[in-house]
Amino acid sequence: MGRLLLRLLISALALWLTTLIMSPHVSIKSYDADPGNVFAYIVTLVLVALIFGIVNGVIGGIIRVVAFPLYVLTLGLISLVVNGLLLLLVAWISSLLGFGLAVESFWWGVLGAIIIGVISWLIGIIVRPFTRSVERR
Repeated sequence: MGRLLLRLLISALALWLTTLIMSPHVSIKSYDADPGNVFAYIVTLVLVALIFGIVNGVIGGIIRVVAFPLYVLTLGLISLVVNGLLLLLVAWISSLLGFGLAVESFWWGVLGAIIIGVISWLIGIIVRPFTRSVERR
């Protein structure tokens, strides 16, 4: 349970940093209309990260299995397109809920997915030694 929560927080942090980097093209719309409500913004980030994890785990997993020959044929480059589409799907689902992720276009979604992946990877490298020391106890 702790590992799942840690991954959720890493995804939320990566989403937040991505929206800072790509500010006008990829953004987060809080469920609260007050822009000064930091708690509502953080809760929105965690909810979007949860939606992102579910979409990436379930739908992304199915796509990766079904499109395996295409992954091999394109040497994995199709994953950029798939991840961009999954990010757009997260934006669509969260917009149906009235808050969440906003992505300007498909290519901004692809770039946003790349940045989220790189930031998550870097945070994972930083956090890994601490999680291993906790697991040993």
